[in-house]
Amino acid sequence: MNAYTRHSFFRRNSLSGHSLVQILIYVNLALFTLMVLHGTILGLQMRAIFSPPTQLLLHWGGQFWPLVFQQNQWWRCLTYAYTHGGLIHLGFNMMVLYQVGPLLESEIGWPRLFTLYTLCALTATFAGYVWHPLVPVVGASGAIFGMIGFSVSYFHRMGGAVAIQQRNFMFQWAVMAFIFGLMLGADNAAHLGGLLTGAAFGWLVPTSIRGQRKTENLFKILAWLCVALTAVSIIAIPFSWM
Repeated sequence: MNAYTRHSFFRRNSLSGHSLVQILIYVNLALFTLMVLHGTILGLQMRAIFSPPTQLLLHWGGQFWPLVFQQNQWWRCLTYAYTHGGLIHLGFNMMVLYQVGPLLESEIGWPRLFTLYTLCALTATFAGYVWHPLVPVVGASGAIFGMIGFSVSYFHRMGGAVAIQQRNFMFQWAVMAFIFGLMLGADNAAHLGGLLTGAAFGWLVPTSIRGQRKTENLFKILAWLCVALTAVSIIAIPFSWM
């Protein structure tokens, strides 16, 4: 019995016909669209699409630790992962999410995936705080690197030809994303923080059907807590303007 058949029990999706990956992409696109419209109203024109100024990024949820500590805007620790610094930045991150997300979601289910995504977004920004606490940061790449790190360790533990092929596929995306990040001067501290957190998580999550069944309710609770935390954080963005 191969890895796909062995884990078919965990492939169901209860998000009203939409996968978690689709919803994450929709949220990122919606937030970017609103930011671009705002930038256009401010007279930024094409700059709002391709190179939004730092102030606009912070206005729409970018991470900046002085604001977190001085104004208690802790919601930025999550919203930054849904804010992007231009169309190319957004496009590449969503392309990687679209490529690696569905495979992982079909294997471990949306509750584990969203718990992983949220945890890695948090650890990625804390890694950035250690490395460069005064640098504004945006983008989903820390969380995406966490998904890739998780996949490499998780599929490696599963073993078998199919799982090893999946592991290698994810590792190739990690290399490509890292090179792309170097070319654009991306936040490699966040990338490393997300990657290491995801890899550690991949060593802890059970790979057997029995083990996954035992932890299914736990991850459902964690996932809905992450949903609530993310929703509250995004809603806090417009309230910070008042």
